[in-house]
Parts: sequence; structure tokens; C-alpha cells
Amino acid sequence: MSPEQARSFCADRCDAETISRFAEFVDMLASENERQNLVSSASLADAWTRHIADSLQLLDHVSRETSPWLDMGTGAGFPGLVIALARPELEVVLVESRKRRVEWLEEVCARFSLSKCRVVGSRLETIESFPAGVISARAFAPLAKLLRLSARFSTPTTTWLLPKGRSAAQELQEQSQAIQAMFHVEQSATDPEAAIIIGHGRPPES
Repeated sequence: MSPEQARSFCADRCDAETISRFAEFVDMLASENERQNLVSSASLADAWTRHIADSLQLLDHVSRETSPWLDMGTGAGFPGLVIALARPELEVVLVESRKRRVEWLEEVCARFSLSKCRVVGSRLETIESFPAGVISARAFAPLAKLLRLSARFSTPTTTWLLPKGRSAAQELQEQSQAIQAMFHVEQSATDPEAAIIIGHGRPPES
């Protein structure tokens, strides 16, 4: 997906005000990346595809009003901060343990008045459980560890949205039959070599 296609992809899903927020956010990301290594230089040059559209596509797999949205190991804010920029009415919880990234996330939330987006500057293991409507994570941990750490936040109606790149099918195939029955793999809309592990409910081992 080219940058032009990515912008069009986003414009099909968001109003002009949201697209403007995304554009300013990309500029903020580029500026902050000079101070700390939030994303790779290569991905920054293609930020609309690699970060904005790639994150935004997750909204295609969940009901519009579903919340709270828990984004684990959010890093520079992907996908959770993009979700909050696109749907500021949703309760979004961004979990990130690195102090400088927490400060960056808080700065962005303040800049765009994202009052329902909460940044939690702790390791996931130390956070008190709460029932999440959506659980997402990008490049957070291998699937087995991810489920082990986060199952306590899930409910029978939780939607799991886990972008996994090329490893998605293999990671799911390595899980128990019960987990394989709960999840499936879908092709990424932004990258022909990437996929998303999608599931619903509470992992049976939890």
C-alpha cells in the first residue's frame, strides 16, 4: 500500500478532522523520533501506511462502540493511540513501561485532548485487572506469552486484535486446539506479507 493509498484508506474510515489529527500526529512522531527511537527511520518515511492505516484497519474488525480498549506494549502508540485519535469517544488504555515513551504518549493525549485515553506507565503484570472489550498488541510478545499475561483482562465477549506480521499463522498453529478454535488469521489490509490474529472470548487456559 502506497502512502497515497494509505491516506485514501484512512479517509474512507474517518472524517476530515480526524485525518488532520493524523497528519499532525505524524509530524509530532517525526520530531520526537529525533530525540528518542520511537520507530525505525524506514517506517517513519512510510508512516501513513506502516503506522496509521496499519493501526486503523483494526477498527474494521470490532463494533464501533466496543470499549474499553486495552493496548499492550503500545510503544509509540500503535495501534492504541491511533484508535484513540480516530475514536476519541472510546475508553482506551495504553500500557507502556518505558518512561520516555510514556511521557511522549501523555504529550500526544494532551495535545489532542484525548480525555478518555489513559496512559499506564507500568509493566502489564503489575496492572490491576479490568474487563476489556478489546485487547490489542503489536510486536508485544509471542502469542503464548501474550495470552498468558493478558487473559485476566478478557471476558466471554472480548475481541482480540493481534497484528503479527509474517509469523501469525505459525504462532497460532503452535497453540492448543482450544486456542486454535478461538482464534483465526486474517490478511492485513496494508501489507501483503502480514496478518492479524483475531479472536473472541476468554482463553480456556486462563
